[in-house]
Amino acid sequence: MKQHKIPLRKCIITNEKLPKKELIRVVKNKEGLVSVDLSGKLNGRGAYLKKDKKVILKAQKSKKLDRHLEVSIPETIYTDLLNLFENE
Repeated sequence: MKQHKIPLRKCIITNEKLPKKELIRVVKNKEGLVSVDLSGKLNGRGAYLKKDKKVILKAQKSKKLDRHLEVSIPETIYTDLLNLFENE
């Protein structure tokens, strides 16, 4: 049987290359709206964050996500990201 290739993506905070399923994608679309992409298939420029509460808090503090997507990230996005971990 043929082995399937596992897509790897790089976390913008930790610079680790991880399988796509272990990361969360945040997307900026053409209109400049930012959203959390749980499916990994939304159109627009994406940035990946490791599924770790510490990484998200570091991204919020350092504003690295703002620089990567070239837009000011609303606090509601970080709140949504942190809420994902409270459900798990």
